[in-house]
Amino acid sequence: QVQLLESGGGLVQAGGSLRLSCAASGSMFSINAMAWYRQAPGKQRELVARITSSGSTNYADSVKGRFTISRDNAKNTVSLQMNSLKSEDTAVYYCKLDIFKTGTGYFTTWGQGTRVTVSS
Repeated sequence: QVQLLESGGGLVQAGGSLRLSCAASGSMFSINAMAWYRQAPGKQRELVARITSSGSTNYADSVKGRFTISRDNAKNTVSLQMNSLKSEDTAVYYCKLDIFKTGTGYFTTWGQGTRVTVSS
């Protein structure tokens, strides 16, 4: 099993910043791509940002220039620095990891979600 623990959500005013983190724990696993998704009320879950094992990144158009995804392979963590937050960024944010685990193979796992609320 690989467990994910997300942190960093909260309430912030428009224009402010938050940093989300997602830490993976377990044994005998490696992480390929890492990503952040979000789901606003009444909307489908959408990709916010993704980073590959080699460090290549891609972002949703709506967050380009404001959000930065990064990873620390030594600590098995992925972070999302969110600046210049807007009310439309309000959502539950989920990390998603593509994992290879010895004895199990490849699979995808999701964090429990962390709520971000941006007040205008």
